[in-house]
Amino acid sequence: MPRPPLSIRHATLVGLIAIVLWSSVVGLIRSVSTCLGPTGGAAMIYTLGALLLALTAGFTPLRTIPRAYLGWGSLLFVAYEWCLSLSIGYAHTAQQAIEVGMVNYLWPTFTLLAAIAFNGQRANGLIVPGVLIALAGICRVLAGEQGLDWAGMLTNIQSNPLSYGLAFLGALLWAAYCTVTARMARGRNAITLFVTLTALSLWAKYLIVGGEPMHWSLSTGIHLVFAAAAMGLGYGAWNVGILHGNVTVLAGASYFTPVFSAALAAALLQVPLTPAFWLGTGMVCGGAVLCWLATRGQPVGAKS
Repeated sequence: MPRPPLSIRHATLVGLIAIVLWSSVVGLIRSVSTCLGPTGGAAMIYTLGALLLALTAGFTPLRTIPRAYLGWGSLLFVAYEWCLSLSIGYAHTAQQAIEVGMVNYLWPTFTLLAAIAFNGQRANGLIVPGVLIALAGICRVLAGEQGLDWAGMLTNIQSNPLSYGLAFLGALLWAAYCTVTARMARGRNAITLFVTLTALSLWAKYLIVGGEPMHWSLSTGIHLVFAAAAMGLGYGAWNVGILHGNVTVLAGASYFTPVFSAALAAALLQVPLTPAFWLGTGMVCGGAVLCWLATRGQPVGAKS
């Protein structure tokens, strides 16, 4: 007998588990990439993650997946995963990898903006200061101890525009993915297929373009297993949450992920974070919370 569908409350709880798992991703990706290379390390993580999802969630038959969801969902998901993993892998230092991870965490704010623009979600005036504070928080993180020094921030970005650019693009892509899947999936879940496509595309890049040599050790293997588990189980849980749960609640809770992620990454990579960094992190979280409060209790318009 088929299992009954999850209630909205249970599906939202499953989505919240994903946020806990994701808090460890930045530090683990960086640790694996340092030893296996940005492309090879990411390919290994998503390969094991896809295998884990295949064993736990299985594959949804292709004939049952809406074609629009299959096309746009796979494109946006794979593009985002490339941006996330390679932006962290290409970072010059562990400190920069954590900063790149913070830029990626603009996606909750962008997700709510997308819900307002495309899903008919209504919001009050708090949305404006919320967005501005979140963006100012990222600027604070990138500027370092110099405060909101635009010249210093631009110098920091210019030192590695590829990593910072990929992280910002990834935040936009993930917001688009959350919006598209909620509208097009019709309750279907193709996350195992999406992670598998990500792994295959990364291996194709590794074989065609060439990848860095892999240096294996016991600690690398352990970090790889944990990264794959956090990635695979995290995305599986998140997809259940956004397809069947309360997307606004999930976006609101995800605003606190940067704090946990930065703390775990700093501990794993042994990087001391400055008060300026934590101030910027708090601003990102606070701005995102304001965005969530702006939509909380607001009715969804006819476009949804």
